Amino acid sequence: MTFAKEHATRLYAVLVAVLALTAHYTPSLPSALILGVAAAVLGTGEAVQRVENAKTLDALEATGLVVRARTYKR
Repeated sequence: MTFAKEHATRLYAVLVAVLALTAHYTPSLPSALILGVAAAVLGTGEAVQRVENAKTLDALEATGLVVRARTYKR
C-alpha cells in the first residue's frame, strides 16, 4: 500500500494510458463498457488528487509554512 500511495499519480497515468489504448485497438467493445470504465477512471482521479493534496499539506506542515486547523467535537 505504501508504494501505491507514494506513486499514485504515476500508477493512475499508466492505468489511463492502458485503458485508452485498449479502447482504441478493440473497436468491438460495447460503448456502455467504455463509459463505465471512464466513470471509474474519473473517480480514481479524484482519489489520486486527494492523496497528492494530503502529501502536499504534510510537506508544508513539516516546514512550518502551514498549520492545519483543528476541529473539535462539541
